[in-house]
Amino acid sequence: MERDKIDDKYKWDLDVIYSDIKEFNSDYDKVNKEIDKLASYEGKFMNNSKNFYDALMLSYSIDRKLNKLYVYASLSFDLNTKDNKKQELKGKVLNLLDRYNKKSCFMTPSLLKYDYNDIVKFYDEVKELREYDINLKRIFRYKEHILSDNEEKLMSSINKFVGNNYDTYEMLKDAELSFDDIKDENENIVRLTNTSYSKYIESGNRRVRKDAFMGIYDKYKQFSNTFSSLFFNDIKERVEIAKIKKFNSAREMSMFGDEVTPEICDTLIDAVHEGLPVLYKYYDVKKEILGFDELHLYDIYVPLIKDSNEKYPFDKAVDIVLEALKVFGDEYINILKDGISKRCIDVYPTEAKRTGGYSGGCYDTYPYILLNYQDKYNDMSTLAHEAGHSMHSYYTRSSNPYQYGSYTIFVAEVASTVNELLLANYMLNNCTNEKEKLSILDRLMNLYKATIFRQTMFAEYERDIYDMAEKDVTLTSDILCDKYYDINKLYFGDNVVVDNEIRYEWERIPHFYYDFYVYKYATGLAAATQIVTNILSGSRGAVDRYIEFLKCGGTKSPLDSLKVAGVDLTDKNTIKSSIEYFDRIIDQFKELYDKQN
Repeated sequence: MERDKIDDKYKWDLDVIYSDIKEFNSDYDKVNKEIDKLASYEGKFMNNSKNFYDALMLSYSIDRKLNKLYVYASLSFDLNTKDNKKQELKGKVLNLLDRYNKKSCFMTPSLLKYDYNDIVKFYDEVKELREYDINLKRIFRYKEHILSDNEEKLMSSINKFVGNNYDTYEMLKDAELSFDDIKDENENIVRLTNTSYSKYIESGNRRVRKDAFMGIYDKYKQFSNTFSSLFFNDIKERVEIAKIKKFNSAREMSMFGDEVTPEICDTLIDAVHEGLPVLYKYYDVKKEILGFDELHLYDIYVPLIKDSNEKYPFDKAVDIVLEALKVFGDEYINILKDGISKRCIDVYPTEAKRTGGYSGGCYDTYPYILLNYQDKYNDMSTLAHEAGHSMHSYYTRSSNPYQYGSYTIFVAEVASTVNELLLANYMLNNCTNEKEKLSILDRLMNLYKATIFRQTMFAEYERDIYDMAEKDVTLTSDILCDKYYDINKLYFGDNVVVDNEIRYEWERIPHFYYDFYVYKYATGLAAATQIVTNILSGSRGAVDRYIEFLKCGGTKSPLDSLKVAGVDLTDKNTIKSSIEYFDRIIDQFKELYDKQN
């Protein structure tokens, strides 16, 4: 669509952030000066309570303005990625951010030379410091993992070379690897790529799916030794850094920032193992409906129900989403309506606009939502999802001072998934199109299969190979491939043919370079499922507890904030209840499908 022909109400109003470039540059210049002022505290930051307080306040002031500058430049650029001026503006802010990081890097090491009790003494002299106590305690958690000055300088100098395996991996996977052509459903010769693979593996034509599956993994097999070397080097880096930093394991180091221990991940894996029969049941239903004697791995991604032709124009979708979220009460709905009316959603795809969808913004702006809306159910679901992020951000920022006005990645997907599930539940109860209901149920089944089970499978694989590396096992291609094949056998069960080519799938998964990230997808969906179950069952106080969770921000650890919402991720039953929910969806789908057929 041509952007200038779209009604303004469907486009972001970014002028409320900065009315013009002059106002933007004014903040930019202020930050530049404040960075120099902050740098002057190096060597005397901890001399007395006044210096400590003044430097701390200055760092928060810089951080706050930088966030606003970045949000404006980033949002502006995303509307037209071909606009060189917007690209330059974003680059300008990134350079300023880099300068700030370099000039302020003395603060944490200087602080951690002292004990927390020394900071408590400062509280008596500058009472305002108590307002930052939670964050200061978080910093002091790292004290035993901080090295000497010379060691930290050495680590800092080599950090620029750490993590480069991922860049090489991406270059090999996306730029250097080429695949043989295949034929599509119409016998046309088409190019197979890492991107197009997701399209062809969902094809309704089994021959196309098989050709894509065999074609993609035959090529990965040829480069298995190279991928193994990159991955093993990445693992060794993390393992050695964890030892240097005095962590018990690389996994413990990666989870430390979220205030989570490896036991959370182990609890997830144990609960999912107990729930594997439900996953096997799902594949049995899929095999029956597809009508195959054998269900192969190249069959598991094909949708059971084709999308209906139901259209959801944006304004209609907004009304539906608001109805679905009415369970949260008038305040929540009115805040969401206000954000829409103030043009916080950029709705339609336009030339050079960033693809996909997200919720952005910062403490001093509205939460902004980017969509590329095309009237399908998935687009409406994305609207609900991103609205969940935005409402979480709104409540967090409006309920807390700046230093606690954000939440961690560990809980970031909870509110968005809650909204997705509530929308699906509303549609299932109110939609009169039976095919659309089946399609929604199919999507839900795929969500739980892909998130609770597949992401946990990845987490288990990641855990086990790191354990091997920490025992000085050399992770060869054969070891990595054999381990991956065995774990697929476990998760797919006896009634699915686990094709040998799946041995090489781990080479396609970039998340294995993300430092123990994948398990958070599963815990997030499990937490959201319990919240939605409590709300829809009429559990007393469930909505109020959920809104309080949205307000927690940085005042509590992620696990403690979820407990406010009635979710305990240390309890295996939390995970098991999400698997039971999945089981009920399977039954609901099968009953409706049999009725229609």
